[in-house]
Amino acid sequence: MQEELTELYDGLDPVTLAVRDMIGGSRELVGRMAGRMKMNATDMSAIGALVQNGPMGATELATHLGIRTASATLLLDRLERSGHVERTRDTTDRRRVTITETETARQASLEAWAPVIRRIDEVCAALPEPEKEVVLDFLRRLTDAVQERE
Repeated sequence: MQEELTELYDGLDPVTLAVRDMIGGSRELVGRMAGRMKMNATDMSAIGALVQNGPMGATELATHLGIRTASATLLLDRLERSGHVERTRDTTDRRRVTITETETARQASLEAWAPVIRRIDEVCAALPEPEKEVVLDFLRRLTDAVQERE
């Protein structure tokens, strides 16, 4: 198995390896940010999903995070106890519960992520326009490739 993995990596395009390194760096970053907010990486990702996408149900959040609904329920219990999310019953469909991040969680997330987002934006803003178009197209296609269901 290790030999097959080594052969695979030896034959990869340098851009593919750079993308792999960026994904690894992103995972490490999420871990550091989660530590800063005194939560685990999945909890941090849940807060991020709510901040970026707005309120959602537990099943929707579970799908977004790639975890089982039962795991999402435990995660939400933990985040609710710590004051990071609120559950609200839908006024028209009382069975539906919507999850939103609290203002405290939103602010803590912003404080944790703002410096990194600014650094990334500086790198992106420094690209000449023609290069931006190429990079943007590349990143969109790459995003589509990794989101493609097997």
